[in-house]
Amino acid sequence: MFDATDQKILKILQLDARTSNAEVARTLGMAASGIFERIKKLEERGAIRGYTALLDPTQLDQRLLAFIFVRSEDPVGGDATAKQLARRPEIQEVHHVAGEDCYLAKVRVKDTAVLSRLMKEIGAIPHVRATRTTVVLETTKESTHLPIPANPKKKEK
Repeated sequence: MFDATDQKILKILQLDARTSNAEVARTLGMAASGIFERIKKLEERGAIRGYTALLDPTQLDQRLLAFIFVRSEDPVGGDATAKQLARRPEIQEVHHVAGEDCYLAKVRVKDTAVLSRLMKEIGAIPHVRATRTTVVLETTKESTHLPIPANPKKKEK
């Protein structure tokens, strides 16, 4: 669990990872050295996995967003199909899912011609038996932010 200060640090960095330690410290009324140590510990624990820039896909001519459901016949416990899907740069996310399908892949490409080519390449992966594709027409919400839950209050005796 995280204490209240760690939670505040995570919220600040999630909103803007470029926020300096000094600015986080000013916001929280703490010393920058203390914030530096806390962030270092959050990184070591794996709570902060990295820092990245969020790019606008339309600016990079990747306007088409689609989700591809992939059904495969990987052996039980096998993940060969998932690993092959994950190698594709057009595929942003690969999730092992419950239900009829085995994997759900989030894809960003230029247009339907590129999507069609990608779908054929996915279909050629050994053990892939079927795919279903959903093309996104409009996105209402897309976020990388996670809700940061407050620690439950301890029961007093």
